[in-house]
This record gives sequence, structure tokens and C-alpha cells, in this order.
Amino acid sequence: MASLPHRQPQDRLGRPIRDLRISVTDRCNFRCRYCMPKEVFGADFPYLPRAEILDYEEVARLGRIFRRLGVRKTRLTGGEPLLRRDLPLLIEQLVAIEGLEVTLTTNGALLERLAPELARAGLARVTVSLDSLDDAQFRRMNDVDFPVARVLAGIEAAAAAGLTPVKVNAVIHRKVNDDAVLPLARHFHGSGHILRFIEYMDVGTTNGWRLDDVVPGREILDRLRAEFPIAPVEPAYRGEVAQRWSYRDGGGEFGVITSVSQPFCGDCTRARLSAEGSLYTCLFASRGTDLRGMVRDGSADEEIEAFLHELWGRREDRYSELRTAETPTLEARERVEMSYIGG
Repeated sequence: MASLPHRQPQDRLGRPIRDLRISVTDRCNFRCRYCMPKEVFGADFPYLPRAEILDYEEVARLGRIFRRLGVRKTRLTGGEPLLRRDLPLLIEQLVAIEGLEVTLTTNGALLERLAPELARAGLARVTVSLDSLDDAQFRRMNDVDFPVARVLAGIEAAAAAGLTPVKVNAVIHRKVNDDAVLPLARHFHGSGHILRFIEYMDVGTTNGWRLDDVVPGREILDRLRAEFPIAPVEPAYRGEVAQRWSYRDGGGEFGVITSVSQPFCGDCTRARLSAEGSLYTCLFASRGTDLRGMVRDGSADEEIEAFLHELWGRREDRYSELRTAETPTLEARERVEMSYIGG
């Protein structure tokens, strides 16, 4: 592993920076209502112009700087990252940074075709969003009539290419797909893939989020316990977002991400870089900090590194922990959309 700097930053709550989510595009080919509803993200939506989006060399440069600050893992997100042309070229550049693990989150629509190329570029693993196995329900949720069978084929193609273990994320929304919990668990039990159930979150302001629509993690676990013998698993590292559980019969493991009912802000080590180079220190942030200007104005790497060190040192984000006590105030606050900075 590459040597790290003598002064790794910690924020005001003592949290280091370990994970960097990099959005490579603000576009997506799905219109899931909890993320990019059609009535907002329609044909005339003003997506980022190409000239404003970081090119691959700029992203890789920032990746090297963040690595020196202590980042160990980067995840490529979107929008839908596989829509970005020649994405394996970026993966190759990031993988070349010693000690940096590179992963990717996708809706799976293009994964069957691209999985072998992603693996050859050095991608470590993929996470695939899949909210239902029922084809009619899945088509309604993605709102572009995309069949679930093609996402399942993408998952298997990723596994065949060695992008393992494949993680499968399911956002559970009450009265929309809460009946999908057990079918998903049955399908992926024993598959070698890791299913993760995610509470429906209030990211952004366009998805119509209400607390009543959240299926708490404890309710999801109760449903699973009724059918499967399960046991808790220790976190693999500080800042792991999913509570890990194993099937006692040897059927593998699954996770539950409870950012609404059981916030994990205290161990959050993640930063998010938007496609046009704004850095967000929280998924629920109102605004980001422009890094593209420094990248393009001739600033030296050492200057950018010092700036980021100071920026992280001022961080005190803990939105989810404050949500319950301050819901009226927080609901009124402007928040960046998930499609803009990834999950």
C-alpha cells in the first residue's frame, strides 16, 4: 500500500476521510420516483454541459490527491455511471493509484454487455440497484418499462467476469415495494451475492419523501427472521453503512442500511465528488465546494491537498442524527439531489 501523509485530516467529530464517491455523470436511463421522477427530470431538464464535467485526467488527479489524504476506496456513481463514454479508461487510471480500491454502483441496465470490459480495466466489484423481482412492479418503479430479467442477467455477467461479491441494493418504500423483501431474500439466499435493504431516504427535495413511507430496518429484519434463521455479523471496517447479517444455514449474508431509523453519522468517513467537480461532505448537503476551479486554474497538487485538508477539518455534518429532533427545520432546507452526487 502506498505511504500516506503524516497529517491525515480528521473532522470536528474525529472522523477521518476514507471513502470517496465520484459521480461521473448526472444523467440516468431510469426514472425511479425516489431519485429522478419524470415530472422533474423530463426531456427538457438542463443537464450539465459536457465542458463543465471533469474529464478523466482531472478525476484521476483528484483521486491521487485524495489518496494522499487517506482515502482507501472510491466508488463510481452517477446518475448512471455506465452511460459515461469509455468509462473503463477512467477505471484504469484510478486503479493505477497504489492502494486505492475502485468499485462502481449501477442500475444494471448496461452491465451484461460491459461487465467483461469493466473487469479487464481493473474494477474490483459492482453494486447493482434492484428494488423488486416482480417484472411489472420493477417496470413501474424504474418508470421506463425496463425488464427485471436484463438486470438479473447483468448481475450474473458481473459475477462471471469476477466482479465479486456482487452487492444488490434494494430501496424499500412502503406500499410501493415492501412486499418485495422476502422474494428478494429468497432469490439471493445462497447465490453468493450480498443483498442489502435500504430505508427510503429523504435525499434531495423532488422525490416527495415522507417518514410514513419508510419501512424501518427492524421491520425488515422481523420479516426475514420469520422465515430464515439469522445472526449478526461484525462490521468489516469503521464507517461501514450496512448492518451485516448472516444466514445460519450457510446461505451467505445480507445487510440492512438504516440511515433514517438508526443513523450512523458518527462513523461516516465518506466524501462525494459531483460530475462537475463540487465536493460534498454529506449525502444530505445543501451545497458543495468547487474543486474544478482549482484543478483548472493552475493550482499545484499540494495546494489542493492543503485546501482539502482544511475543508475536511471543518466538517461537522450529521444530518441523519439531527433529523428526528429537527425535522421541520431540516425538511425546509434545500438539499442536493441523489442523482447529482450518487448514493
